[in-house]
Amino acid sequence: MADYTSTVPVEQPARDHALVRRFRLRVVGGEDRKAVFTPAAERTVIGTHASADFVLRDQTVSRFHCELLLGDGGVRVRDLESRNGTRIAGLAIADAHLSGPATLELGHARVKIEWPDDHLRVPLSSRDRFGGLSGTSRPMRALYALLERAAQSDATVLLQGETGTGKDLAAHALHDESQRRDRPWVVIDCGAIAPALLESELFGHEKGAFTGATRAHVGAFERAHGGTLFLDEIGELSAELQPKFLRALESRRIVRVGATTPIDVDVRIVAATHRGLRGDVNTGRFRADLYYRLAVLPIDLPSLRQRLADLPVLVDDILRQLGAGRSPAADHLRSAESIARLADHPWPGNVRELRNYVERSVLFRAGASFEDRFVPSDAAPVDTSVPLREARERSVLAFERRYLEALMAAHQDNVAAAARAAGIDRVHMHRLLAKVGLR
Repeated sequence: MADYTSTVPVEQPARDHALVRRFRLRVVGGEDRKAVFTPAAERTVIGTHASADFVLRDQTVSRFHCELLLGDGGVRVRDLESRNGTRIAGLAIADAHLSGPATLELGHARVKIEWPDDHLRVPLSSRDRFGGLSGTSRPMRALYALLERAAQSDATVLLQGETGTGKDLAAHALHDESQRRDRPWVVIDCGAIAPALLESELFGHEKGAFTGATRAHVGAFERAHGGTLFLDEIGELSAELQPKFLRALESRRIVRVGATTPIDVDVRIVAATHRGLRGDVNTGRFRADLYYRLAVLPIDLPSLRQRLADLPVLVDDILRQLGAGRSPAADHLRSAESIARLADHPWPGNVRELRNYVERSVLFRAGASFEDRFVPSDAAPVDTSVPLREARERSVLAFERRYLEALMAAHQDNVAAAARAAGIDRVHMHRLLAKVGLR
């Protein structure tokens, strides 16, 4: 579903809240008939799990069946890999935008979306940036308001959003704004460490605990004592490790691999994922009780498509970080013509993809086209001002992008089939797609 526009939106004058037309949910069929729910936030999850916003009893409804996201023009309905699917008028939907009344079919349940004459008051921050995040659009100021409140507590935070939206920047900013700012900040990328090694990296191990353990190792929980532990890509946590991680979250005690004595730890947990964890709960890949413990404060980061009004600010920030100054390429990228052109692109890789595009435009020419931002290595201009290693990495990235685009097209965007054809596992394929901005 395309949720971007062809022009850059004009932002309204800053204020401390936004009014968004509110919908109401009424169950008109099934076991929960006559149940009514009026959202108190922009996002509403319908399901049977206790942590869902609108909890139903009907067992044909999945634990996290679907989510509804309020917007200025209506509501976005997204199925969460539910067992029986989400339907409207008998048609299965994965992602749809509704601007008027409709009835959702969730298993045997029938949930009607009504639009009373009512509005939801969404708090907005007065900031124009939060740590490394920048932007003055309404979605970003709403995000800053959530992050400000989260920074005032030690509650576990789950940051969710597409690849390249800045989840790592948000996590670090939460730490810097909290009472733990002067204590350790420890980062573990759960998707970059082999499952067999991740347990030791998180909890530590004793000397002799396994082959190769020639000395004791202090794990991330202990290193982060008194501070913040950021777990990036928590959705990649293996099924075998999830129970032990859950116990550590609940008790704030860990046991090193090869030891029996528990160690108390005082850590604030911030986790991040680009995966739909609610969908993973439905399919059994992720434990429901672990999700419940992680999502004490769930915060969604908006995609670049949802905040196109921030393009001028983002481009200027990236150019300043690159030290581009007032070069012809930089001036062109800042122009109204260039910004309007950027707004027409879907940006699947979000701000990370924008950064790559701006950097390439500055290096090679003013305003490179989107189609050739990854030029074939035999046709790409050679930039001798950068080290050989960096030039080689750019060439490899260009090849990987072209190869993966063709591979996914050949397999109709079926990641599992594409991974088999490429001779790699599905997790590695997901990482490659994210790396080149295709996911």
